[in-house]
Amino acid sequence: MTTTGPTPPRMGVSSGEILSLFRDVPDGLTKSDVARLTGLSRTTVNQRLDGLLAAGLLVPGPEEARTRGRPAGQFVVDRTRGVLLVADIGATALRAAVCDLGGHVGIEREARADITAGPETILTIVEKLFAEILHDIRQPPEAVLGIGLDVPGPVDFASGRVISPPIMTGWDRFDIRGWFTGQYSCPVLVDKDVNAMAYGEQRLRYPDVPHLLMVKIGTGVGTGLIAGGQVHRGADGAAGDVGHIHVTVPDTAEPPVCRCGNTGCLEAYAGGWALVRDLREAGREVATVDDAVRLIRAGDPGAVRLARRAARILGGTIADMVNLFNPRVIAVCGQLAHTDELLFAGIREIVYRRSLPLATRNLQIVRSDLDPHAGVLGLAQLLVDGIYSPERVQELVDRATT
Repeated sequence: MTTTGPTPPRMGVSSGEILSLFRDVPDGLTKSDVARLTGLSRTTVNQRLDGLLAAGLLVPGPEEARTRGRPAGQFVVDRTRGVLLVADIGATALRAAVCDLGGHVGIEREARADITAGPETILTIVEKLFAEILHDIRQPPEAVLGIGLDVPGPVDFASGRVISPPIMTGWDRFDIRGWFTGQYSCPVLVDKDVNAMAYGEQRLRYPDVPHLLMVKIGTGVGTGLIAGGQVHRGADGAAGDVGHIHVTVPDTAEPPVCRCGNTGCLEAYAGGWALVRDLREAGREVATVDDAVRLIRAGDPGAVRLARRAARILGGTIADMVNLFNPRVIAVCGQLAHTDELLFAGIREIVYRRSLPLATRNLQIVRSDLDPHAGVLGLAQLLVDGIYSPERVQELVDRATT
């Protein structure tokens, strides 16, 4: 068979690097394929594959695949040896799902949840949804090989704790990982929601684009950065927190107070909660960001005017990010991304006018293809990368062969 997906790794490759070749080719590879792609001898290939088979990381390809003309001796990654549980937690709702080891989503559940209710309340909801999902797929907690959660606040990725979040009352330095360790004996990953969304979008929709900017415009405003194909979290996990950048708006007599306590923040002008505030002040009966979106889509003059203003303000900050970061793709997600083309027209106008020509000549500004599922898909990809890291793979192989 001919394979074109994986890039040949360097000589003397590890078991983990060989497994990555199989991850890139879902239909599987033969021993001859591995020898050709790596340059390793037949004996070394046999040794590597024997270890991966013993560890349960590879399995023989399905019989039906061979009957369709594929050669015997085909091997594939075993995506059924366990499951992943993920929860994308937003400001007003959350989405929980189970995924296989290929990162594909199975059962998915949603729930309304106010992040300001605190970690115990929110994580109890997540835990209940996880239990229901495992019951539905008839899997015990022992089958869970990884748990991933994202939250709408700054996360110290190393410790998995939220640090001084502007809107997450009671979450500061709460031990999110520890909440799950009593019931599940697996790694627990915690990240900022837009980081997970950005990673899912890049891996699954733009795998050939190493520099991508995800902009979430929902209740608040945030961005996730993909640099060189990896999440760029910054030195302490605070990269991309643009919602609390101070902006100057000429037609404003006094900067509005933000939920973080400062004044003049980007999201205090252009976030979903700010639109709800302004629409109420204008006499509209709105309670949620979804209500505001419905008014905008219905063509309410006041709502449309506020949305256009928000788009121009957002465009100014995004233009600064384009000049600084030079992404190839800007993917926009969140409730306000679904106001037809109104928001995008305003953002594009300002970005292309204020950014450098070199930074915009190949720039795409698009609605996220994965929204609203980008979070759960991104978390699944992050977990799978961790489970199949070269170090982890070698550890499993050593344990199986000694």
